[in-house]
Amino acid sequence: MDMKKSVMTKSTKKRNFRHSMRREMKTWMNWTVSTRLTTTTTTTTTGHPHANDALLQGNSTRAILRRITDMFSSPADHVPYLKSDQFAKDLHRLNKKVRAVLEDEPRCVFLQSPAYVFGDIHGNLEDLHFFSDNIWNLGMSLTAGNFVFLGDYVDRGMSCLECVAYLFAMKLSLPHKVFLLRGNHETRDVNGWEEHYGARSFIYQCQERFGQTVGFQLWNEINETFDRMPLAAVIDQDIFCVHGGIPRPISDPNADGGRIRDILNVSKVAGINPPYEHEEDEYQQVASDCIWSDPASEEQERTSVDEETGYGDSLRGGGAICFGHKAVSDFLAQQGFSYIMRAHEAHAEGVAVSKGARVFTVFSTSKDHNQGNNAMAGCILIDFEKMQVINRSPAYRNQYIHRRDSVSLALLSEQEIRERVQLGLITMVPSTDEQEKYEDDGHEEVGDDEEYQEEEFQAFDEEGDEDLDELDSLNSIDDDDDDDDDDSGVGLHEGKAEYTLDTRRKSSVDPCNTTSSPEKSSHDNHDWSVMDNEDDGYGGNGGSVSKRINFSGVDSSSRRRKTKKKSRFSSISEEVEGDEVDDEDSTVNGDDDDDANMEAIDDTHL
Repeated sequence: MDMKKSVMTKSTKKRNFRHSMRREMKTWMNWTVSTRLTTTTTTTTTGHPHANDALLQGNSTRAILRRITDMFSSPADHVPYLKSDQFAKDLHRLNKKVRAVLEDEPRCVFLQSPAYVFGDIHGNLEDLHFFSDNIWNLGMSLTAGNFVFLGDYVDRGMSCLECVAYLFAMKLSLPHKVFLLRGNHETRDVNGWEEHYGARSFIYQCQERFGQTVGFQLWNEINETFDRMPLAAVIDQDIFCVHGGIPRPISDPNADGGRIRDILNVSKVAGINPPYEHEEDEYQQVASDCIWSDPASEEQERTSVDEETGYGDSLRGGGAICFGHKAVSDFLAQQGFSYIMRAHEAHAEGVAVSKGARVFTVFSTSKDHNQGNNAMAGCILIDFEKMQVINRSPAYRNQYIHRRDSVSLALLSEQEIRERVQLGLITMVPSTDEQEKYEDDGHEEVGDDEEYQEEEFQAFDEEGDEDLDELDSLNSIDDDDDDDDDDSGVGLHEGKAEYTLDTRRKSSVDPCNTTSSPEKSSHDNHDWSVMDNEDDGYGGNGGSVSKRINFSGVDSSSRRRKTKKKSRFSSISEEVEGDEVDDEDSTVNGDDDDDANMEAIDDTHL
């Protein structure tokens, strides 16, 4: 009897323990969801209706992240904030913290799948919202896998500041889950080229929003953060991710580490275009190749690519290079990789393949690149042995307004409509005449220098952070007062290091002499036979017709069966190695299908 009672007691204890653990896990999940950064409710777990109002006040890291993520969740409701000095201060403080995080990262980061890979964003908040709504709708912290962005966050689009603020906030919140690589538009020579990009240039948007003085200082501070971004990433020791392409070797490519070692040796603070005085020419070339190069077109393979090296001059001009079949084969063989994933070239379908289906081009903005209103934004999910393409259908609609005569604007004043057009929240202006009328109206500029004085901007650091508790996901972030030494300006003082731009020194690539998405390039998909005034089938004008992406040549079945790798880095630990890995199930797809071929889901758009 006593034995039976003892057994029942043990069984009851185990059952009660399991139930207790389930209750605690459910409580924790409910608390996490209710307090995640992307929440927009006004009631916290304390139940006090004004508790979140207190969280939004002050200058703590938590308050800054909350304001930015709330803005991202509903930008149309935060227009006053986006045009306020508080947003400028938040960007200033956010930059300082993200800059420190990025400088601690190697120039080539290593991570494991599952991972989502995104291409160019170019200030397109709407397409970034699409990915947020359909991939990390519960928040990045609750979404399985890592997030790799391949660069080009600014220029061309009208919401550059908003995109940068959100991505920086995510990087600060999840430094080991979100990875921001550098593109060619994360250089001063490009995002400061106002003469070329006009109102769509990053420097113009900074100065238009916050005035000449403060706008320029913010532009420069953000570029100082760009200077510290990694140049490349390697997923599963098998997939090389970069913005432009593979760099030319500057040492023995067969030596330990090969080209990855060259990238790792690039200065942790690199201006590139223009370079800093301390940057060595050979490593400046490596960095330029990473952010500027393109796959060679078939015509270039025949006429201009060097047969011995596999490299040639890019159709972009300005000193940029292209890489052919031989360069790709040599690089993959020397490093033991299977694929290259890059961005840098517009594609109407969001994703393209080239070089024998070994090079993937990912483009994550569907606008501002002459691809037409039926263009799609894409990303790639790498989930162990599987790869999947996720596209935004041209028919997809969200909270953004695409017509100035929409009934959603009926209650807004003309000034409010103009502000939303200026911020990119109303994405289609019906006529050039109307836009010119708007620009010539002489409406009051919120970012006037009289409102944002240089003295006030310099005083940002003198305001201490409030002592609010950090979110659990931010435990590793130091939230001390921001009254450390001011590091704005061209010369940065961090300890004994001083970085000075050498504006007289020539870069490997001259952006002023380059052409974006040149005709007859490897992914030239501009339908030049379709004129701008022709109907594209979606109620818009112009653009090429999207086609189904052909992945028949892609075979990823051998990815996880590789046993011999070259240039493996001992500092990258893998939880499961060898044959054990084949028994793993996907943590994203929720199935154990053994078919490892590429799956294109562009015919079932989200």
